[in-house]
Amino acid sequence: MIANLAANLLVLIHFGFILFVVLGGLLVLKWRKIAYLHIPCVLWGALIEVGGWLCPLTPLEWHLRQLAGDAGYTGGFIDHYVMPLVYPPGLTRGMQLWIGAIVVLVNLCVYAWVVWNCSKRSKGRLSK
Repeated sequence: MIANLAANLLVLIHFGFILFVVLGGLLVLKWRKIAYLHIPCVLWGALIEVGGWLCPLTPLEWHLRQLAGDAGYTGGFIDHYVMPLVYPPGLTRGMQLWIGAIVVLVNLCVYAWVVWNCSKRSKGRLSK
């Protein structure tokens, strides 16, 4: 029972982390200091995707599922939980590389916007 709850909680944490990686840059538009947490998370998420690695949370979830008496599943967290929601079955390596590139591109655009706005504000202060 406890192992199953822990595995489910880990899935929620894992999913929250993925959402933060993809959309967390939007929080930086409001709270700049979140960038200190968000940038390393984006780098980690992109490396996991581009490198084709398994996130360390996935084996931990498998272990908790086995402790709970479940059979578990094969593949990674994204393959099992996220891809069926967002993408068609049959994730390919090429798709995985695109996902990593999109995550980086979206966040580069958000951070470019943040830097542009910050420089615009500082120029306004200097001219007064």
